[in-house]
Amino acid sequence: MKSIFAIVMLLISFAGMSEKAYSQEKLKFYDLTKAESQVINDKGTETPFTGKYTNYKDEGTYVCKKCGAALYYSSDKFESNCGWPSFDDEIKGAVIRIPDPDGIRTEIECANCGAHLGHVFTGENLTAKNIRNCVNSISLEFVPAHLESGRYGIAIFAGGCFWGVDYFMKKAPGVISVTSGYTGGYVKNPTYQEVCTGNTGHAEAVKIVYDPQKTSYDKLLRLFLEIHDPTQVGGQGPDIGDQYRSEIFYFNDDQKNIAENDLNILRAKGFKIATTATKASEFYPAETYHQDYYFKNGKTPYCHVYTKRF
Repeated sequence: MKSIFAIVMLLISFAGMSEKAYSQEKLKFYDLTKAESQVINDKGTETPFTGKYTNYKDEGTYVCKKCGAALYYSSDKFESNCGWPSFDDEIKGAVIRIPDPDGIRTEIECANCGAHLGHVFTGENLTAKNIRNCVNSISLEFVPAHLESGRYGIAIFAGGCFWGVDYFMKKAPGVISVTSGYTGGYVKNPTYQEVCTGNTGHAEAVKIVYDPQKTSYDKLLRLFLEIHDPTQVGGQGPDIGDQYRSEIFYFNDDQKNIAENDLNILRAKGFKIATTATKASEFYPAETYHQDYYFKNGKTPYCHVYTKRF
C-alpha cells in the first residue's frame, strides 16, 4: 500500500508541474571536463587573465556551463581589470549567494544546479551599482541572444558547409540562436583557411541554443538528419573533405542515447549511415562573415535540402 501511495503522489506531482518545469526536468546536466569540474563542482578558481570571456565584448547572454540556465547579460559586464569576467548585476533569481566558511568572502552559485561561479564583492565603487560578480569563464557559456530567465538546451551538429545547416536550424521553432564554428579537432582557435585544408581535425559545425519548452533535442536532431545526406562519406554534396563530414557532438549520455537511437532507426530503414556520434569538445565560433550567411546574402543553400526520413 505504501508503494502504491508513493506512486500516486508522484503522478500527482508530475500532473501539477508547469510545462516549463517538466521540460526542464528532462533536460539533464551537461558533462564537464576535468578542468571544468575542478572549478564548477570542487569550487576551484581558474588562473586570472586566462579565461576566454575575461575581455569578451559580444552582445548576448552568459549561461551556466553545467545546466544551461541564463545567468548574466552582456550589458551588465564591465572591465574591472581583476583577471576574471565581472558583472554588476545578474538575471533575477539566477544566482544565489553563500558566505564562505572563513566569513570573509561570499560565493556565488547557479541557483538552478549549484554550480560554483565565483565570488561577489561590494563597496569597490567600480560601477554605479557598486557590485562585482567575479565569475570564472570556465563556469560559463555565451549565447549571442538576449535570453529570458530559465534553462536552455545546447546542441552541436556538423553536416557539410555550416551555412546550410545554420539556414535550416534558424527556421526551426524553439531555436534561440545558431552559431557557425569549428569543433572536433586538435588545433586551438582555428581559422577558416586552416580548417579548409582538412588537416586540423575540425568539422564545420553549428552550435544551437534552444528553448526546451518549445522544442527538444530529438526534434532538432531529426531535423538535422533530414536537411543533409547522412549517408555521404567524407563530405556533403559537392563539398568534399573531412571538414565537411556528418557528425553529432553530444554533451551528455541522454544526447548520446537519442543520437544512437535515431541513427539506428535510419539504419533499420535501409540507410547506410555515415554520421557518427562523438563526445563534444571545445567549439570555436567562426569568423563574423560566416554567421547568418544566407540571411545576409539573400541566397539559399546549394547542398542542403529538406528530405523527410522519419
